[in-house]
Amino acid sequence: MNIHEKYIKRCIELAENGLGSTYPNPMVGSVIVHKNRIIGEGWHQKAGQAHAEVNAINSVQDQELLKDSTIYVSLEPCSHFGKTPPCSDLIIDRGIPKVVIGTMDPFAKVAGRGIKKLLEAGKEVQVGILEEECNALNKRFFTFHKKHRPYIILKWAQTRDLFLAPETKDTNRPVWISNRYSKQLVHKWRSEESGILVGTGTAKADNPRLDVRNWSGNPPVRLVIDMELKLPQELALFDLSNRTIVLNEKLTEKKHENLVYQKIEFSENIAKEICRICFEQELQSLIVEGGANILKQFITSNLWDEARVFTGDNYFGDGVEAPKLDLKPASAYQIEADLLEIFRNNDND
Repeated sequence: MNIHEKYIKRCIELAENGLGSTYPNPMVGSVIVHKNRIIGEGWHQKAGQAHAEVNAINSVQDQELLKDSTIYVSLEPCSHFGKTPPCSDLIIDRGIPKVVIGTMDPFAKVAGRGIKKLLEAGKEVQVGILEEECNALNKRFFTFHKKHRPYIILKWAQTRDLFLAPETKDTNRPVWISNRYSKQLVHKWRSEESGILVGTGTAKADNPRLDVRNWSGNPPVRLVIDMELKLPQELALFDLSNRTIVLNEKLTEKKHENLVYQKIEFSENIAKEICRICFEQELQSLIVEGGANILKQFITSNLWDEARVFTGDNYFGDGVEAPKLDLKPASAYQIEADLLEIFRNNDND
């Protein structure tokens, strides 16, 4: 690992502190180095607040050192006025002579313009350090702006004999397959993503809240498929505690700030229709929690980026079959008796 990679790696570590709180902005980390010593660090902590470069520059005690320093940043500094002034202007104004960037920003208002502005100001700029790692850091942001759809995470829990649910079950009580630690991890995941989707059957049978009550952080926007608008209004999804979008074939209407009905074409590819709505609603990521039919539609349409699959320590004998992925897991973890496997769809790279 060379010296530039060392400091960009630190930028990535800092940026990860913003996971779940910077949306719709990307996660960014920045480090300022003077004579092989870090003199300032910062990361983008929350949308609307100071960007990583600003926090890093402000953390430097002796501002005169900036004129003989290098600023490292995981993502191209912005060049436009948004809720905060352009970071490229600040770097220029403070006289920082060298800028090392992990990767370019795909956002149309930046997209190389920050780099261009720095070069025109006479700065020494180097781009593409740990580029793959920096792109992976903002996989949600990059997928949204490049592919015009959310980063899609499929998630399900299956038994050892590969069933999602028994053939018949008490509709008043969910059947839990994974353990409480796995459940807490799922709530952590929810706090990191923009939206979460369930189908009609799952909503009716499990009455899920789709919140983050076992973790801290922001809950995702809830999406539920209710084609004929027959789901009982007493379900937890309609409690108005978090924003909920009801995907149906009849109406588009805002009944409450936290309850929106959105018409989609069920005669079309449903997975594509859901991606379209998510893009329109500026949801950069989506967890698809089921049921089996909707999970399989995303798989069949090849509209998924990750699959997170729990296998519990139990058997049903028969029931609703779990989706199948003809892939080897990219990673696997044991959570007590549960096995968690992470699959990645490399066809979407």
